[in-house]
Amino acid sequence: MNDSCKVISMNVGVVNLISTFEAIQKLALENAGGYVCVSNVHMCMETFDSKSFRSVVNSAVLVIPDGRAISWAQKLLGHKYAEQVRGEDIMNAICESSGSKNLNIGLYGGSSDLLLAQVVTNLKQRYPDIQISYSYSPPFRPLTKEEDETVIGDINNAKVDILFVGIGCPKQERWMSEHRNNVNSVMLGVGAAFDFVAGSKQYAPKWMQKIGFEWLFRLCSEPSRLWRRYLIQNPRFIYYFFKQLMKHYFTFLKLRGKN
Repeated sequence: MNDSCKVISMNVGVVNLISTFEAIQKLALENAGGYVCVSNVHMCMETFDSKSFRSVVNSAVLVIPDGRAISWAQKLLGHKYAEQVRGEDIMNAICESSGSKNLNIGLYGGSSDLLLAQVVTNLKQRYPDIQISYSYSPPFRPLTKEEDETVIGDINNAKVDILFVGIGCPKQERWMSEHRNNVNSVMLGVGAAFDFVAGSKQYAPKWMQKIGFEWLFRLCSEPSRLWRRYLIQNPRFIYYFFKQLMKHYFTFLKLRGKN
């Protein structure tokens, strides 16, 4: 579907917002199904640490570089046209076009029914033509087999074309992988996007996003929940990517010397 680049052990598409939108729209219009992962440093290190999770992520039809560090890594590996595609941005682009493209949107996730209802309200206010045919906030416990079958039936009966899944990494990626053969819609894991749309979490200032410090803003906003993810995983990412980058450059210089 797109060129991809391996960042440590995660295959990430070399994309921009337009090409990502077109790829997802094409899958939806063709009823091709499948799932799309929105990647950052946290996901990259989860794929490195877990062979089973690596298989889940690398089996996606597309992995989007949501984190600025991931797109920077792609550029350093020689993919100069790689761009960051934030999960919120691709979600907004899809919602904005759902009316004109006749695409039904589904929402699976959110920390409560109240929050998810606010997501629906805010999306309808922002995009009056949006078509939302399904929304469900699952409980924190695992669903029973009967509950799961009911959810899948409801999603398919609602004729959802694109299903946004917001239950956090790595849970949402595993859920999408487990249901890829049962859910007829394209599934897109959007992490905390529902919280941002509902207004329960705030975006980092644009200048912090531009210089790649959105993670610091989020860490300061939720230190007890995110300290391990950023203060442990970020240095590990730098270490392992530096090793990959050095190997990449030495291979390049070796090949260049032979020519």
